[in-house]
Amino acid sequence: MLMHSISLRRATPSDVAFIYSFLCELEEVTFDFDQFNSIYNRNLLHPDYHYFLAFDHDRCVGYTSVHTQWLLHHCGKVGEIQEMFVIPDYRSKGIGQLLIQQLFAVAQQEDFEILEVTANKKRFETHRFYERQGLERTHFKFVKKMK
Repeated sequence: MLMHSISLRRATPSDVAFIYSFLCELEEVTFDFDQFNSIYNRNLLHPDYHYFLAFDHDRCVGYTSVHTQWLLHHCGKVGEIQEMFVIPDYRSKGIGQLLIQQLFAVAQQEDFEILEVTANKKRFETHRFYERQGLERTHFKFVKKMK
């Protein structure tokens, strides 16, 4: 695979099937498609949510998203990477790096104070990937499932 064959673009409503399959695989669940599609289309309209896809010619090979918000405890705009996924055949080939560089460009363009990400504690390779991209491990995340 040659990196010059990879292109990035913003997600559109017609990309929902790609993202749905990626996130079901990432989270190891099967989401309700109708609910997923409804949320996806609502989020596409939100000016603070950015979704990007990576293509090798016509084949969708990766996806990432960042949501932004104004946080008091940072006294500014913060971006949080919500999802990052590259199909197995394309991992360790620079696709993730291209996707995160796109998020870095959004962060600069929108003047974020910080860009952060939370990764499941079992995803050791993911942790190493983010560290190689210059993100620092600084926090623990605690969650309580409500449903």
